[in-house]
Amino acid sequence: MLEESLIADLVTDLPAAVRLQRLVSTLRSHFCCGAVGLLRLEHDVLKPVALHGLVREAQGRRFVVAQHPRLAAILASRNPVRFEPESELPDPYDGLLAEQPGQALPVHDCMGIALYVEGRCWGVITLDALQAGSFSQAAIYELQRYSLLVEAAVRMTELEQANRALRLNHQADEQQYEPAAKQRYELIGQSKVLRQILQELTVVASSDLPVLLLGETGVGKELFARHLHRSSARANKPMIYINCAALPESLAESELFGHNKGAFSGAHSERAGRFEAADGGTLFLDEVGELPLSVQAKLLRVLQDGEIQRLGSDKTRQVNVRLVAATNRDLKQQVKSGEFRADLYHRLSVYPLPIPPLRERPDDIPLLAGHFLELNRSRLGLRALRLSADAELALLSYDWPGNVRELEHVISRAAIKALSHGASRTDIVTLEAALLDLDTVPLAIAHNETNEVLQLSGIPLKQAVNQLQRQMIQQAISQHNGSWSLAARQLELDPSNLHKLAQRLGLK
Repeated sequence: MLEESLIADLVTDLPAAVRLQRLVSTLRSHFCCGAVGLLRLEHDVLKPVALHGLVREAQGRRFVVAQHPRLAAILASRNPVRFEPESELPDPYDGLLAEQPGQALPVHDCMGIALYVEGRCWGVITLDALQAGSFSQAAIYELQRYSLLVEAAVRMTELEQANRALRLNHQADEQQYEPAAKQRYELIGQSKVLRQILQELTVVASSDLPVLLLGETGVGKELFARHLHRSSARANKPMIYINCAALPESLAESELFGHNKGAFSGAHSERAGRFEAADGGTLFLDEVGELPLSVQAKLLRVLQDGEIQRLGSDKTRQVNVRLVAATNRDLKQQVKSGEFRADLYHRLSVYPLPIPPLRERPDDIPLLAGHFLELNRSRLGLRALRLSADAELALLSYDWPGNVRELEHVISRAAIKALSHGASRTDIVTLEAALLDLDTVPLAIAHNETNEVLQLSGIPLKQAVNQLQRQMIQQAISQHNGSWSLAARQLELDPSNLHKLAQRLGLK
């Protein structure tokens, strides 16, 4: 019985994510529907917490309530809301149900209910089906009854998270900073490597140590810096961003430390610098390796004594600033070549933290893609925007030298191309692999043990991709005596993604 199953999960010691995932799975099974989603409301945006029956990239989407009339209607009511099959309101999950892989099908039956915890609206739970008439009047009544158990599970999860925060002496919560800023700078992903980085950032945030973020261009170093700031005791103070690479040498000192009237030609009034603006908070120096040597010496003084001196002034000022720096350069090499001061390097790198490139966190690619798909759906005024199965595989097969920034641009460009090729804004728009323009298919592949070359010219791209992937998987499995885990490692794929790919290609 559903009620007994939900109660059993409530009284069982389970990780919060597992409890909520089991909850939506149980509800989907009971109501015999295509998908169930549990979404949390954060500053007029609904964020998926647990999903079952939807494609994986849906987990990375953030649904702005004002842009989704069905979700707005559910939130506006204290009772269950069901949308008739002929409803003209687009469903946020159109084309995203996993029941019919590879097909962009609209939802034909939908119902949901708003969830309340301690009198405040926490979010919603939604149920969707491809078949019209899936939800009867009795199902609507059941949803209202079972929503009380869902609210209890959510409340228990929140209490566990609050207790864990207290154990970490971590008092900075959502009330200490602007919720909209949190969503704008949210880090999307669930991979193990990302979780480890976030855990490390949360721990180091409790100190005032300078942090040096290291990573390739496009990995999102600014987002990690903002996460560090939000997780610190300075979260209710400003975080000031400055791009050192964009600072002309003649203005760098004035920009950082401020200037007095008449300090230089054009200084018509007194002006505070970025350090004073960040007093009590955090100053983020992006591309710190680009700072001129003359400014590096003065930056070192701030780190040593907490004092700044405005240009044209003989008066020092005390500032209380936590410094976070970032670079994609090899600062150690710059120190050896004399381009960066050794003493400043050691001051900045008290806690160096490498940010992994996107190719090292492939599990996050579908979620990030979903996030960018939803942004572009909204930006372009589309009913729905999704990836085809081949497009998702192309994303997972690509090396991403430009990292997350490149992924964002690829999705945006593909969406615009789809429209320019005749896609209608009122349809479910599917992005095919060819629209992504990713160079993931070589012109020829090795064939069999004789190294005979199989030419791929003159056949459709989709067929060539499938042929190449099928043969590479077979060769990897053969080389590792049937071990799928070793084959996945060789192919640089997550094992679960390899199994899915093999099933689609008819190898399993």
